[in-house]
Amino acid sequence: MTIATTEQTGTGIGALEALYEAYHRQALGLALRVLGNMGEAEEVVQEAFLAAWRAGHTYDPARGSARTWILTLVRNRAIDVVRARQRRPVQPLDERLDPPDSSDVPLQAALNVDAERVAEALYTLPPEQRTVIELAYSSGLSHTEIADRLKLPVGTVKGRIRLGLDRLRQALGVPR
Repeated sequence: MTIATTEQTGTGIGALEALYEAYHRQALGLALRVLGNMGEAEEVVQEAFLAAWRAGHTYDPARGSARTWILTLVRNRAIDVVRARQRRPVQPLDERLDPPDSSDVPLQAALNVDAERVAEALYTLPPEQRTVIELAYSSGLSHTEIADRLKLPVGTVKGRIRLGLDRLRQALGVPR
């Protein structure tokens, strides 16, 4: 099988689909063997095929088959995930420790007081800073999404968030 680049096919999608159909099962099996976790394996395979699509022009049939190329991409990405795990090991929860009780009244009261203080401090901000902070932290929008929604440059959104957060820290007496 050869990999047709975007220039050769016009889109390259047909080549990617053929590559996926031919090798995705083998790629998933390889990733699963390396990682031992189906979710991570599926993610690695997806990333590898995306990389193959983006870098299809770099494939050289003289260096090996398409199968070898895609499985090498999968293997390398799976190894990267294993290495990342080793750098940031996951600590299992100690089953002997009880999680905090969600009905802990003093804790809920303290959280409510903190939330009220933050809300009061938020309303002391200029409207442009308050708006971007609310969109970022309450609505969970990215800087780009906020910029699109407000028809502003991304740099302006970032600046307003930074200035607003600095003012909030001052208003709440939080050391920098």
